[in-house]
Amino acid sequence: MPAIPQRRHWLLAAAIAASLGLGACSSVGNTTRSALYAVTPYKIEVVQGNFVSKEQVEALKPGMTRQQVREVLGTSLLTDVFHSNRWDYVFTIRRQGVEPQQRRLTLYFNGDLLDRFEGDPMPSEEEFVATLDTRRRSGKVPTLEASEDQLKKFDPKDSDKAKDKDKPSDSDPAAATAPLPAAYPPLESR
Repeated sequence: MPAIPQRRHWLLAAAIAASLGLGACSSVGNTTRSALYAVTPYKIEVVQGNFVSKEQVEALKPGMTRQQVREVLGTSLLTDVFHSNRWDYVFTIRRQGVEPQQRRLTLYFNGDLLDRFEGDPMPSEEEFVATLDTRRRSGKVPTLEASEDQLKKFDPKDSDKAKDKDKPSDSDPAAATAPLPAAYPPLESR
């Protein structure tokens, strides 16, 4: 029975320590709040839809068939049952620390032929890839130089000689292995 009063004292001591700790945190005020706002949870990158580049849009010409358009842009993200002559290409990307991007391109068909298209200005593939790379770079491309001795290590003539050294001779019994079968048995028996 004496264990119960000891637990009460321990709980009372823990409650007092917690209240003092919280009181100290509230006295720090803005520093604690700014530290809490600085810690953010990880947000995954969300990419949805079809990326359409400036080069792909430039390849579109009125009068192209649906198949030709599909070969240039791929299958559209949205095809409406009620508007079978309209294809919508939508692309969105959300990344942590970067402003979300959304682009749309709408194509209108007259029967099987492309009539017109309209949408947002699209970036070139190079511009789009540059926006994805958020790492800071110095801008300097390192010069790649190799001395003659370093290049000789990779001379194909020297590597052929090294391969010949590693090949087993005809008199070696390990070289005479059984040939592989022409056909393999089925994996499942019936």
